[in-house]
Amino acid sequence: MLSTFDDLRQQIQNSGKQLDLGQIQLAYEAAEKAHGGQLRVSGEPYIIHPLNVASILVGLGMDTETVVAALLHDVVEDTPVTLEEISRDFGQEVALLVDGVTKLG
Repeated sequence: MLSTFDDLRQQIQNSGKQLDLGQIQLAYEAAEKAHGGQLRVSGEPYIIHPLNVASILVGLGMDTETVVAALLHDVVEDTPVTLEEISRDFGQEVALLVDGVTKLG
């Protein structure tokens, strides 16, 4: 279980996969800002959940857009951030992935 972005960065570097760490870090920072002081039922900071989802997807060999979407997957559902903002900041593919995950929930 990851607890920091540095843990995810290390996992990505160790994976040997060519992922865009800059884009992934921007997504992490956006998710962390959007989720702010939100906590999970367990009391841990909410950002731990998207970090761990991203970690699972890195382990499965997914691409940058999928990892970015993992970090942002609850932002539209749980914060004032819109899909349009995600599309503008991270691209249409990421926005479509986030929208699809939101509709699953």
